[in-house]
Amino acid sequence: MAVEQKDIPIYREWIGTLDGLVNAAIRSQVTGYLLTQDYAEGSFVRKGQLLFQIDPRPLQAAADQAKGQLAQANGQLAQARAQYQQSEAQLASAEANQRKAQFDENRYIPLAKEHAVTQQDLDNAVQSNDSAKAQVKMATAQIEAAKAQIEAASAAVEAAKASLEAANVNLGFTKLYSPIDGIAGNAQIQIGNLVNPAANAVTTVSTVDPIKVTFAVSEQEYLRLSKQYKPTDPTPPLELILADGTVYPHPGKYAFAGRQVNQSTGAIEATGLFPNPGNILRPGQYGKVRVAVETLRGALLVPLQAVSELQGSYEVAALDGNDAVSIKTIHVGDQVGAWWVVSDGLNPGERVIVDGIQKVGPGMHVKPKPAPVPGN
Repeated sequence: MAVEQKDIPIYREWIGTLDGLVNAAIRSQVTGYLLTQDYAEGSFVRKGQLLFQIDPRPLQAAADQAKGQLAQANGQLAQARAQYQQSEAQLASAEANQRKAQFDENRYIPLAKEHAVTQQDLDNAVQSNDSAKAQVKMATAQIEAAKAQIEAASAAVEAAKASLEAANVNLGFTKLYSPIDGIAGNAQIQIGNLVNPAANAVTTVSTVDPIKVTFAVSEQEYLRLSKQYKPTDPTPPLELILADGTVYPHPGKYAFAGRQVNQSTGAIEATGLFPNPGNILRPGQYGKVRVAVETLRGALLVPLQAVSELQGSYEVAALDGNDAVSIKTIHVGDQVGAWWVVSDGLNPGERVIVDGIQKVGPGMHVKPKPAPVPGN
């Protein structure tokens, strides 16, 4: 086969793990018995779709009780307000009586000095005024007490409202809805079982379009690629090689690198996103993430099987114009699929032996036949 010269992309591959872009664990917020499962396991569900129902009867009773307590608190508040209005009327009456008693006292004082009224009449007027003043003070105290009752009743109403709201919230928690669009997993708790907030998630819903692929890049590769690509440069598309060796038909895109380098592995976690129409890819799958990091211009290529390695050096059996064999030492670069990139030791168009290297030696003349192209 003749040594080929062409532009060749250089790929890097990493083992990747697929995961949902968002994984929402569906948990019960209340304690109760699971009544129904309202979705098909492994199916696509919409945001807000009902997944499970918990027996609502105990929580409905608690909500009804809280509603009754609120009505009772409102009644006590209305009663306290009526008592306040009554106390205001009593204060107004007491103040009117005191003003009249004060007027009588003021009128009797000069009359008593002129002996127009008896001392007994003046004393009675003074006593009546003092009694009226005491009545005013008592009515004022009753108003303050009524105000305190109103405040206490208002606080009881607010507490009852909060209890009713909490009861209604808990009642709403008896229906478990999907918070996102995605694929719903297996039900972890069966119908009739008791669920509670401390238990494991009853199921998980994952957003899988796009799907996330995480892969570990060594610190050296990360630094080299960071120098090669500026933040403003477009990143090359990602390819995903599935477990059966096929290449996923939809290219992905680089999303971000992790926060830190793992000190135990010396690698940083990178994340790519792949479109997933039809939800074929699922969380937990493995695959190889491949990306063309650079393109070698005018690279010389020879098949892998044409190169022999001996104690760290690489050799090929080349043919001259007379079909005579010569053993040449070469320097190889990257391995690209079924090809070695030759950096030194061969020229474009030079012929190398691909099959039967073990049967030839330097200076031998052979009758060469074209070798099949690797990969075809």
